[in-house]
Amino acid sequence: MCGIAAVLSLSGQRVPGLQRSIAAMNHLQRHRGPDGQGAWFHPEGIVGLGHRRLSIIDLTTGQQPMADAGGSWIT
Repeated sequence: MCGIAAVLSLSGQRVPGLQRSIAAMNHLQRHRGPDGQGAWFHPEGIVGLGHRRLSIIDLTTGQQPMADAGGSWIT
């Protein structure tokens, strides 16, 4: 089972230690997905997404977080 993590600033202000926080959350949930991990951070530091991946069905694609053609990010 995969795991997701996110940090979001509701005030729109930069989140101090955002990358460190997402890295810690990804590390703590490593048991949820030992096959891969990923992270994405908004350029202004107001949002961070983290993901741990368990490859059961799709072994070659499915790395996350991922972007669509419009530039929106999901995990």
